[in-house]
Amino acid sequence: MVLVPPVPLLSVQDVYKCFEGASVIEECSLEVGRGEMVSLLGPSGCGKTTLLRIIAGLERADRGTIHVAGTQVAGNGTWVRPEDRNVGMVFQDWALFPHLDVAKNVGYGVSRSKRSAEVANTLELVNLPGMQDRLPETLSGGQQQRVALARALAPQPTALLLDEPFSNLDSALRREVRAEVRRLLQTTGMTAVFVTHDREEALVLGDRVAVMDAGRIVQIGSPAEVYQEPASPWVASFIGDVSLYPAHADGPVAQTDFGSIPLLNARQGPVEVAVRPEEVELHSGDNGAGTHTVEEFEFQGADSMVTVTSPTGARLLARVSGTQSFAPGDRVCPSYAGPPAAAFARSGPG
Repeated sequence: MVLVPPVPLLSVQDVYKCFEGASVIEECSLEVGRGEMVSLLGPSGCGKTTLLRIIAGLERADRGTIHVAGTQVAGNGTWVRPEDRNVGMVFQDWALFPHLDVAKNVGYGVSRSKRSAEVANTLELVNLPGMQDRLPETLSGGQQQRVALARALAPQPTALLLDEPFSNLDSALRREVRAEVRRLLQTTGMTAVFVTHDREEALVLGDRVAVMDAGRIVQIGSPAEVYQEPASPWVASFIGDVSLYPAHADGPVAQTDFGSIPLLNARQGPVEVAVRPEEVELHSGDNGAGTHTVEEFEFQGADSMVTVTSPTGARLLARVSGTQSFAPGDRVCPSYAGPPAAAFARSGPG
């Protein structure tokens, strides 16, 4: 018996988009499984919002196909209007109708026969019961965000698209609301794609993270995979703090001036090893005999970030406990205490 892989709920294949002669999306492909949450992460201007709008039907791709729940909605002469794709969208500015109360905002797009029940049920779902008669301007930022989410969920969409949904919230509220949203989407089994430029947000929200740069998806995997096994030096730097430290690889191990580092994949010759700050331990050099010199010390509360330099000028980041203290000029001995690391070819002497 041949096992047929499940059809993804959302399938984007070889999508290309050009604006005024400049390509903004280049042959992007993405598949999202039923009930999966995917974070689409990238810097400003990389094309991630444009890709989301193409999926929603708010933009037309120049090439490529899009399927939702097995039905083609765009490509090869097919075009399904946004309102007929059964895809909900939460915009960056929430786009609430200021002159309509919460009930009318949430009920927008829901058939009249179901509107009252769906509005009540959805407001209960997003923890806003009894808010039906309030105008958006009387709500807090977090409440407005939840109204926007309720409006997208009320028509019971097949999938949900969220474009930087928490960017208008302060940092403390952002953490609270995104945790609520993740719990809500997990509870409902909703398939979702989040667009964000915030790496922490992408890692927290996504079952998988698709990293995008210059119109292309350059890596996709679980949060742990893209963080611990970056596909390139650029991904390694974009997804989190990292030192691309010079070393010489001999098979599964790279030798640095502060010791050996196990590698994810065997390499030979000069390399740069992606070393995360939390994978580095610092020990005070006895009588100033340390191999590296502290350049910067930043106390951040529960931990501190320390920048040290080698005798050749190579910089290394270390994240240490907030109980440890170093000062610029201190001599220290770093050591590696992490899992096998990614390494990339480096030109020059090994």
